[in-house]
Amino acid sequence: MRIDVVSIFPAMFAAISEHGITARALERGLWSLECWNPRDFTHDAYRRVDDRPYGGGPGMVMLAEPLAAAIAAASQAAGDAGGHAGASPSHRIYLSPQGRPLTHDRVVELAAMPSLLLVAGRYEAIDQRLIDTRIDEEICIGDFVVSGGELPAMMLIDAIVRMLPGAVNDDESVLRDSFADGLLDCPHYTRPEVFESMPVPAVLMSGHHARIARWRRERALELTLARRPELIERARTAGRLDRDDERWLAAHPARDLGKGEGTG
Repeated sequence: MRIDVVSIFPAMFAAISEHGITARALERGLWSLECWNPRDFTHDAYRRVDDRPYGGGPGMVMLAEPLAAAIAAASQAAGDAGGHAGASPSHRIYLSPQGRPLTHDRVVELAAMPSLLLVAGRYEAIDQRLIDTRIDEEICIGDFVVSGGELPAMMLIDAIVRMLPGAVNDDESVLRDSFADGLLDCPHYTRPEVFESMPVPAVLMSGHHARIARWRRERALELTLARRPELIERARTAGRLDRDDERWLAAHPARDLGKGEGTG
């Protein structure tokens, strides 16, 4: 997979290219990263990429022209690399509070694409005409605002890269993550067996794999019902709940759940 990023702070992306799972996946050739700075496509002495908004108001707006030129250069490079000179295969994403909320299912879909181009905005916004003509999709990572699109872009990249086969040493761990099957993940425990007078749940020490699997599933249901009950209905609609799940849910109404101690 190829990922291009348009950002006025390309050095920030060393956080994912030089550290952790994403860095190891980069070394293994599972994905590539190229950053494009809109300042390199300006034509004034100040390398200006923003200006005051028409109509007045606070903040500055990123200029369309430098962004468009950076996107064009990235698209051409991606097209040439993909053997499609003159036509970019990249899906172009703008990280924006106005975008659709990012979900696990969308991450899986994006991970299957050969090439992505991410635009990380700054200041108050970017010129809407650039969004209208150069962007395929706007994505929001949460109902909050940060100073720019770089951190959301890195979060999106991390989520996508760990979906690539071979990126995580144990591929099964990805399948057990929160949201992978529509539910939150179950609690996890490791050594010591007793920590501050709190023992590891006995079932996890039993060696009975079927019981352990069911315990983990029920704790995932319990935690999801207590913290994100809307995910239960989504999982049900998607056909991700089996008969045992439904029986457990019927026997444990949300109002009866405590803090999910997980001792059952």
